[in-house]
Amino acid sequence: MSVNLSKAKREAARETLEALRAFLSGLPQDAEAQRLLAGLTALESEFLGKKYGLVFEEHMEETDELLRGATPVLAEEPALFLDRGGPMNFLLEGDNLGALTLLQRTHQKRVDAIFIDPPYNRGSNDFLYDDAFVGPADSFRHSKYLSFMQKRLVLAKKLLAASGCLFINIDDHEFAQLKVLCDEIFGEENFISCFPWHNRTSVQNDTDISINHEYLLAYAKNRRQVNRRLKPSNQAEWHSLRDFVFQPKKTDPAKYSNPDGDPRGLWKADPFDAPGVRENLTYEIQNPNTGESYLPPKGRHWRTERQKFEALLADGRIVFGKTGKGRPQQKIFYEETCGKGEIATSWFDADVFGTSTRGKKELLALLPALPAGKIFETPKPVQLYVELLKLVIPPQRKTGVVLDFFAGSGTVGQAVMEYNRISGNSLSFLLCNNNQNDICRSITYERLRRAIEEGDFPASLKYFRVEYVPTAGRLYYEYAEELLRHVRALVELENGAESCRTAVLLDDADLAAFFASPERLAACRAVYLGDDALPDAAQQAALRERGVAVRPISEYYYQDLQEEDAWN
Repeated sequence: MSVNLSKAKREAARETLEALRAFLSGLPQDAEAQRLLAGLTALESEFLGKKYGLVFEEHMEETDELLRGATPVLAEEPALFLDRGGPMNFLLEGDNLGALTLLQRTHQKRVDAIFIDPPYNRGSNDFLYDDAFVGPADSFRHSKYLSFMQKRLVLAKKLLAASGCLFINIDDHEFAQLKVLCDEIFGEENFISCFPWHNRTSVQNDTDISINHEYLLAYAKNRRQVNRRLKPSNQAEWHSLRDFVFQPKKTDPAKYSNPDGDPRGLWKADPFDAPGVRENLTYEIQNPNTGESYLPPKGRHWRTERQKFEALLADGRIVFGKTGKGRPQQKIFYEETCGKGEIATSWFDADVFGTSTRGKKELLALLPALPAGKIFETPKPVQLYVELLKLVIPPQRKTGVVLDFFAGSGTVGQAVMEYNRISGNSLSFLLCNNNQNDICRSITYERLRRAIEEGDFPASLKYFRVEYVPTAGRLYYEYAEELLRHVRALVELENGAESCRTAVLLDDADLAAFFASPERLAACRAVYLGDDALPDAAQQAALRERGVAVRPISEYYYQDLQEEDAWN
């Protein structure tokens, strides 16, 4: 019989803590006794904390402190606006923790794909934490990194749409820790794969071995929301990892047949069970022909939950062996899968996805006079993210939002524009980068500007700075006017190319000017009203007749701040 020694030790220690609590409670309850009791409670809470999983020391960043007493806003740089039609894209200059906090107001559950290339924490001046590089001798090196990443990934998850997914570039230095952290944040069931990327083809004299690969960790918001091989009627609900493939591998149609004359064409029968044991995917399936019930084989589970199995069965996608008297199997149709190429593999080949050397050449081609200091020694190749976009966003999607909050040199933005060109989509990108050493303006923005102009992409770009409005010690009405000065930027960020069909009306003068322009009223689909804009009955009726959405700014963007005042 297995004995949990750690649990036994915890129970013994808990009994000791309870004895100490009883002893202290029996003493005269002066200030010292109260202090010791409070300390005992804190000690007990720490002692009974998580015993399995990733444990690290949490660290407070300067931006954490700033966010405790201020709310982030956006300020536009009008001189950097590029207007070339097409999708409206955004580049945010500032700490990405502040930017992700701000995006909770505009993009919750709206981002289709997130690609990030965070610091690798190699101990070689690549991970900047509170204006100081974390070196290899720092005893809290890994804790600082995990604390830094956890805050950002928790916020990023909230931005992902139900069918969205996240890809993280990483190498061996933090791979193991980051994988466990992502399992905790996204759930192990939403882990897609760890993709090794053959990012360097030349053999180098590294310390012990030539390191010729990195990884991409991939997680879905809801991996099993829709069965990968089942195309539902609602395209928007079709989970991302199922249509496009990295390396098409055609299959011989002779392996497929159509013995039952299914109008969907050739098919083959695949086992309906998969490796692993999961309680929600373990249930009895009854063969309707024989009445016999089946459970998954030992050490395996069914591929879908019961409700989705019932949908597959009703759709004629489940068979019970060649004679109809066997275990459940799933029909895999040639035209739905192999006709488009086989399922993606977990190996990212350099010939298909490009190399770091290629990425550097692409950057230098647009910015031949990069600042000294090798700011971006190994930028990612555009093709890497084009292939990822092929995997997660099919041509049928047409529109969508791609986020990168470690934008670096802006590779993801260029990749989105390249993918739009080959797919016919109109995806928009949202990039965030700090401006250390003027990187965001002189490199990220310049690369995007030149890529748009020299590549003749139909894409527009707005540049915003992340700023902060102090809120600590102030009631909402005391700083509401400051927030309103920045609300147009939020409306533009949220609505993108459709912002031309919105109106921000801060007072009655704005209202009067809006209704005095029949063209603006006819084109408008949503109005954002400040507290000093009070439409009369006739104006309200006009908005209703035209189906214009009315959104009070204070409730739409800043309700949480008002609620905090109510509690205070």
